[in-house]
Amino acid sequence: NAGNLDAAIEQLLNAEKHARLAGDVAATRNAVTEILRLCFEARAWKTLNDQIVLLSKRRGQLKQAVTAMVQQAMKYIDETPDLETRIELIKTLNSVSAGKIYVEIERARLIKKLAKIKEEQGLIAEAADLMQEIAVETFGAMAKTEKIAFILEQVRLCLDCQDYVRAQILSRKISTRVFDADVSKEKKKPKEGDNVVEEAPADIPSLPELKRSYYELMIRYYSHKNNYLEICRCYKEIYEVPSVKENPAEWIPILRKICWYLVLSPHDPMQSSLLNSTLEDKNLSEISNFKLLLKQLVTMEVIQWTALWDAYKDEFKNENNFGKKLGEKAAEDLKERVIEHNIIVISKYYARITLKRLAELLCQSVQEAEKHLSDMVVSKTLVAKIDRPMGIVCFQSAKDSNDILNSWAANLERLLDLVEKSCHQIHKETMVHKAALKV
Repeated sequence: NAGNLDAAIEQLLNAEKHARLAGDVAATRNAVTEILRLCFEARAWKTLNDQIVLLSKRRGQLKQAVTAMVQQAMKYIDETPDLETRIELIKTLNSVSAGKIYVEIERARLIKKLAKIKEEQGLIAEAADLMQEIAVETFGAMAKTEKIAFILEQVRLCLDCQDYVRAQILSRKISTRVFDADVSKEKKKPKEGDNVVEEAPADIPSLPELKRSYYELMIRYYSHKNNYLEICRCYKEIYEVPSVKENPAEWIPILRKICWYLVLSPHDPMQSSLLNSTLEDKNLSEISNFKLLLKQLVTMEVIQWTALWDAYKDEFKNENNFGKKLGEKAAEDLKERVIEHNIIVISKYYARITLKRLAELLCQSVQEAEKHLSDMVVSKTLVAKIDRPMGIVCFQSAKDSNDILNSWAANLERLLDLVEKSCHQIHKETMVHKAALKV
């Protein structure tokens, strides 16, 4: 009953005082944990909260005792009878651990629990603000996987709040090189004086699972910006995760997405490199129609948009990215990429071409063809000049006087080199014939 509990607590508080003043760490720790245990067994939750605050504020309280007390009380969070009591206990422990570096990991875990409760109540913005209070990247004793999982939770909540700027800032706290670390290597035993890194809790995912979660969150971020090339690179990284690569049911949909986002990406060196590496992938033969689609992009031939759209329209409309269809914007971008490819092909075959003929090859009006060409010149994808009065496009870049003189000098150098080689060969043949006549 309450009277017995108060008497027992009073007795233990006296024992704790004597042990604390004597500097006896073990006895102090035992006394504070025993007080919490009695409160828990009596289900006196208010008394438990009061005792936690009281014990933490006692003069000269030992760090080890506060750490043991917080860790002990954290075990009781899931045993609370209702949500209100649980929140009250978490807030009490949070206030006790605030500003104390020796219980920073426990505080981070408490904040994570509280943020989860807030999220379940629909208060996503509050949950995101709570999580951002903690900078786990500075915690030396926290396990690497737990740090990454915590930061990923921060990023996810920011994305749920549509705070894309903060989500990007937080995502940069994770170095992608950490996902490629060899986990099979044995951990070195810490030397004396080194910080001892705690083991991650059982519910924290492994590094490959965290890698997948990270890139899935980054896909959500880049989808907001319609950055197709970065989305493709993220899917490429997920594709390399061992658990995905071993399961055809998982890697086939991801490989399809890689192909679509490659096709949607604007033409540049990175896109070309990814395109060629994807074409070399043996698994691509499992989805032959996508292999054919990528081959059309690397082949220097004009692609007929209507034929391509008719062949892949159903595939395109059924494709989704985390529950969202690619949509009309992506379809317009696909058409744009096909036109860009066709203009690049035409620039390889023609030095000069009329705008009318260019428009015919692109299946566009003259105004549309001119607009697409101008956009590509502005983005420096290719070099071209349009003579609008004459209606002629010139794909050759104008050389300045220095370039012309340099090319002449190079030509003269090659010519003199050839003359010297010819003279050497003539001299050699003459010597051979003279030697033959002497014999």
